[in-house]
Amino acid sequence: MNAIDVGLLALRLVLGVVFVAHGIKHARARHKTSRWFASIGFKAPDFQWLMSTATEIGAGALLIAGLLTSFASAAIVGIMFVAFWTVHRAAGFFITAFMKDGIDVEGWEYVFVLAVVAAALVITGPGELSVDHAIGFADAFDGWVGAAAALSGVVAGSGLLAAFWRPDRT
Repeated sequence: MNAIDVGLLALRLVLGVVFVAHGIKHARARHKTSRWFASIGFKAPDFQWLMSTATEIGAGALLIAGLLTSFASAAIVGIMFVAFWTVHRAAGFFITAFMKDGIDVEGWEYVFVLAVVAAALVITGPGELSVDHAIGFADAFDGWVGAAAALSGVVAGSGLLAAFWRPDRT
């Protein structure tokens, strides 16, 4: 174990806690979150709520443990891509909110940082302080394979958008 392993643990813990907390928030506000998904153009908003909540909690918990880190990180890249594309990109870079049609709209800097941290974890691997390392899985999906895994999150997010996102164009 070295300082890099401690740094990777810190990144995994912070990112994991952020996503578990966000998923729990969605779980506790099912109807509100489903209505919000519908309001931004998602068809089958209850399904979107379920999948988003499960992915946030599951990927966050896996990151905290350092188990299947590459897959969890790729899922976060995918979630952040969908958030970027559907909500944040039109507002510009800065997270500072402005009002659009009576709704706070925030820029994409926050989702960008979360996605890049997740992508960096896929590329570097989870470090020695992880379940992946303990079971001999830590180096299976890092490096360029990890970069491809991170890209798979974008591909999965794109598939989700193609299947379920139909924003009102008016």
